[in-house]
Amino acid sequence: MLPMSEEEIQKLPPPVLLSVIICDWVIIDRITGKPSIIGAYETISAPKYPAIHRRLAFFCQLTNGHGKARITVRLVDVQEEDKTLFEATVEHKFRDVREVANLTFDIGGIVFPHSGEYRFQIYAGKEFLGERRVVCRQIKLPTGGKSNE
Repeated sequence: MLPMSEEEIQKLPPPVLLSVIICDWVIIDRITGKPSIIGAYETISAPKYPAIHRRLAFFCQLTNGHGKARITVRLVDVQEEDKTLFEATVEHKFRDVREVANLTFDIGGIVFPHSGEYRFQIYAGKEFLGERRVVCRQIKLPTGGKSNE
């Protein structure tokens, strides 16, 4: 069987997005390849904005991929006309359409300019696959260590 041309590959359906998780860490077992998701969340709390989030991990699972796929993750500010705060791209080669690919993006030092809604968007090439909402909220820290009781 002859290899497919770039044009033929572009005509194939994009991978299917199975899941997206935002968390503190993703640990991949060296023997089994199984991911462990540590500290999953959908809300980021900070006493003031802009706020720097020192480290987070974006984890997603894709299937039904055909050959090589360029996977892009983008963090956008919904309140600022989808201004991009972070973007990273990896190339993943699907060995089989039944493969479930576990992809992790480690992200450090993201500055969230204000409280509100942000979205992690995922693309295969230019094809939008889905997104995950993250809400940043401003919290008031307790003062003086006094009990409310």
